Amino acid sequence: MESNFVDYVKICCRSGKGGRGSAHMHRAKYVPNGGPDGGDGGRGGHIYLRGNHNYWTLLHLRYERHVFAGHGGNGGQSRSTGRDGEDRYIDVPCGTVVYDAETGEYLCDVSQDGQVVMLLKGGRGGLGNWNFRTSTNQAPRYAQPGEPMQERIVILELKLLADVGLVGFPNAGKSTLLASLSSARPKIANYPFTTMEPSLGIVSYRDGQSFVMADIPGIIEGASEGRGLGLRFLRHIERNSLLLFMVPGDTDDIRREYEILLNEVRTFNPDMMDKQRVLAITKSDLLDDELVEMLSKELPDDLPHIFISAVANRGLTELKDILWEALNSESNKLAAITNEERIVHRNKDVTHLQEELADMGEDEEIEFLDEDDIEDIDDLEDFEYEDIETRD
Repeated sequence: MESNFVDYVKICCRSGKGGRGSAHMHRAKYVPNGGPDGGDGGRGGHIYLRGNHNYWTLLHLRYERHVFAGHGGNGGQSRSTGRDGEDRYIDVPCGTVVYDAETGEYLCDVSQDGQVVMLLKGGRGGLGNWNFRTSTNQAPRYAQPGEPMQERIVILELKLLADVGLVGFPNAGKSTLLASLSSARPKIANYPFTTMEPSLGIVSYRDGQSFVMADIPGIIEGASEGRGLGLRFLRHIERNSLLLFMVPGDTDDIRREYEILLNEVRTFNPDMMDKQRVLAITKSDLLDDELVEMLSKELPDDLPHIFISAVANRGLTELKDILWEALNSESNKLAAITNEERIVHRNKDVTHLQEELADMGEDEEIEFLDEDDIEDIDDLEDFEYEDIETRD
């Protein structure tokens, strides 16, 4: 049976081409020298990405691999402007990152509901001969062609937006904890890799407050090298503000299992080591107080930890207190993380361009981006016409 959770799709997008301008000359029985009256062509349709909180997966795009915008209409007589091409909007879940499929270049990030990002710009319509009349050229018989369409194959990659990400080995109790703290109902069973797709749950806190928790399939040693299912879903915790590591209390060496999990996260993305971390020792209903005290001495001193049992409802309130306090003390919020990722990706592109200029013998310096520049970096330069369509 095919999973309903799709977090990776590749689609072909094509904007509309601009309509050509008209080179029509006005002719009427009682207007002997009508002159040019050719209208402008309409612009081609744009391709937009639009964040939609009603979607939580990219399943709706799996079978729509081609998204084409409408072409602009041609200009007509009597200075009639051609119609604009139909724009196309691609609705995606919040947390979708877009890359160029051929070059791997980072293009954009849709992280908010209602956010609209132009993916491809439609071609501008050509000017009709009405625009080229002068005192010395009163009957121009040429007009501009429309701008060509743009085409690009893009990769849409979903990274879940959550406050807390659960990290642990299979059967560590991640799904049981999520089911106990929220209304989410992930599959729970006593065999490895019960969880085959990520799950989100809203955890209620005091005074009507809440935070979002994400459960991903279990990680095994070597997941960052492609083993198991962890590599495929590790990117879903890249956006989390806090990582909750979960290790069963009946394991032989709690600290060693935590170090293995931490190393897999570090290998996958070293930047994730800057996130706050909390360690939860699950299934603590199997441990007595003396054993809990002994195990606590073996855990890292600089890492907040707590012994919990989702089945016995032990330590869950204290866990939520710890998570809430850590989330509110975290200065690097989700929006800041998103902006920093955009800056890193953009600066990588600039570095690549600088190297190409150096190879060509150019010494022009390119200024790197700061956070204040983010709002202006998506502006497009005007297209300059060089070819003019000539008609006899």
